This record gives sequence, structure tokens and C-alpha cells, in this order.
Amino acid sequence: MKIRLERDVLAEAVQWAARSLPTRPSVPILAGLLVRADADGVMFSGFDYETSARISVKAEVSDEGEALISGRLLADISRSLPAKPVDITSDDTKMQLVCGSARFTLQTLPVADYPALPELPEATGAVTSAEFAQAVSQVVVAAGRDELLPVFTGVRVEIEGDTISLLATDRYRMALKELTWRPSSTNASAVALVPAKVLSDTARSMTAGEEVVLSLSAGPGGGSRGEGLIGFEGHGAGGDRQTTTRLLDGEFPKVRHIMETPPLMNVRVNTAELVAATRRVALVAERNTSLRMAVGDGSITLEAATGDQAQASEALEASIDQPGGGDAAVSVVGFNPTYLLDALGAFDTPYVNFGFTAPSKPCQLTGLAEPDGEPLTDYRHVIMLMRLPA
Repeated sequence: MKIRLERDVLAEAVQWAARSLPTRPSVPILAGLLVRADADGVMFSGFDYETSARISVKAEVSDEGEALISGRLLADISRSLPAKPVDITSDDTKMQLVCGSARFTLQTLPVADYPALPELPEATGAVTSAEFAQAVSQVVVAAGRDELLPVFTGVRVEIEGDTISLLATDRYRMALKELTWRPSSTNASAVALVPAKVLSDTARSMTAGEEVVLSLSAGPGGGSRGEGLIGFEGHGAGGDRQTTTRLLDGEFPKVRHIMETPPLMNVRVNTAELVAATRRVALVAERNTSLRMAVGDGSITLEAATGDQAQASEALEASIDQPGGGDAAVSVVGFNPTYLLDALGAFDTPYVNFGFTAPSKPCQLTGLAEPDGEPLTDYRHVIMLMRLPA
């Protein structure tokens, strides 16, 4: 194999393909990055039996061929090279990189031992890349991180016609985002449980092109069960990118109905002001204790303390209404400050609405374009309230 390509093209392609390689592979061969050159250019690909990534870029190819090399080492080297064209040659045992006066010789791995990458399933539809990246970032904040409960570490992707719904929960909070897309079939209908980390990394890395093509292959059990596979494909100036990952197995909890509970009290606050106040007051919040929100007449007050050592409070102007009338639904509630900041950070609207039902019941957050406008229900975030000491 003998190829030449620009340093920036090489560095971006290798880093993208190597980003999902395991740091501690179950077998050493999985730490490798497969480099394959043909008349169309060069493809860099990696696979750990769960997630695959491949990127194709243009290059001057003198001799076609393939080689398997340590992915993370190649990524480190490509980043450090001077801004000059890079010549790469390889034989059965060595790969050589020459860039200006810099020269590296690397030991190759046996290509014959490398597993075959899965093929992309048939395209299910396409979605605007920037909109998809934002939607995923809003939802993954509510996904679990405990690998002992894998079903909570996923994002449930629901496809129904021209609508995609993304839903995640870690049992203490929940996020739902709905967006329109361009399905391959007008009667498209599917459900998949996708690892949240893979989905987040993929959505962020596919923004170079205008669209992301989703390809879904359900397992024999249908939906999110069995050996299902989901693929993502994007095209941009940095090359053609493809990622696949196996779907998570297990039954996602039926939690969506929680979002349909009508609120007894709405509290509307400026988002930026609330984020800033929450960060200040939370500085004195003791570990595993709540940040209290006291609802008053036309205002809310945030309070936190660390025993007798430090206390903080801050009042903010708020608009309060009770759709059902009657007495106030809540007067003081407790939030996990981290969960509250995560939720507020996911909103891109100038105002946010807190929909309360009772002090010990979940609270639903929705965005507002104006303080007296209707809540925007395309993104909803639910937080379980913390019990306050009597």
C-alpha cells in the first residue's frame, strides 16, 4: 500500500475512526485501526464487536492495499505531524509514515485476524444533522450511567411516520424530545434502544454534513430486543462517515404516561437568571441534600445550606398560575441541584415552565418563548422531587 494525503485530512479521519476503539480491548486485535486504500481513496475503520466506525476520504493512491495498525497510536502521531502532505507505505509487517522530515515506522497487526465490520442496514430515513445533534444532547442528560442496569443507559428511539421520539430515564429524571424527519417509507414504524453514549458521540460527530441517515434493523424479537443493529451515515467535507452499534436488549420501562399528568400549578421563570441563581445557591448545598425552591406571590426563592456552616438564598421574579384554581399545589419543594442544572442546560428557550402537581410528585419542565406564552411540548424534562425533612 502506498498513499499520500494532507496532514489535516489524515488527523481528522483517524481521530474520528479511532474515537470508539476500546481502551482495554478484550483481545489485542480490537485495538487496531484498519486502513484500506483503493482507487476511490482511503477508508479507516474500527470495530469492537459492539460499535463500528468507518470513514472514507480522498487520497492519492499509488498502490492499493490494506494494513492494520494501533488506532490510538496512529491518532496521536497524526495529530503531532507538521502541516505537510503525509506519505504512508506498508508491507506485511511494517507501516511507515513520512511527513516532511518526520518519519515513523510502526509494527502492523495481522489483518486476517480482524473481524469483518457489519454492513449498514437498509436506510430508514434522514434527519437534519444539527437538529438531530441538539435533540440527542437534550435527551442523553437523563440517561443512566450504571452499567449494572443497562436498560437505563440507553435512549429509546421511537419512529412513527414523519416523527422521531427520543426518550431516556435513569429512574430519577426523564427527558423526551420529538422532532420531524424524512422517512424512507410513509408508514415507517420502529422502536430501538440505543446506547446513550454511542448515540451522543455519533450525533456530535455527524454535524459536518447537512443530514444524517438512520438505518435500523430490528432483532428477531422486534424493536429493541435481540441482535438488532442501528446505523448512522453522514457526508461532509471531512469524508463519508458510517457508524453502527448493536441495540440494547431489555424492556424499557413504561414511563411516558408520567408526562401526560396535567399540572396543578405552573411557575414560569427566566431560564438564564434561574441557571445563574441555582449555580450560586448550590455552592453551599451539602452532598446528597436538596436545593429548596419556595414558591411565593410572584416570586420563587432558592435556598441551600451545609448544616450551620453556610447558608444561601436568592429570590427571582416568577409568573405563577393555577390552571385548576384552588389552593397552591406546592409551597416548598426540593430538587437535586445537579439534576436541576442538567435539565435547565438542555433548554434553549428564554423562559422555562415548572409544572407542579404535588410536593412529592414529579415536576415537568417545558420551554417558553415568552413568559405568558404556551409551553413548547416538543421537549419535556421530568425531575423527581426530593423529600424534604419535616
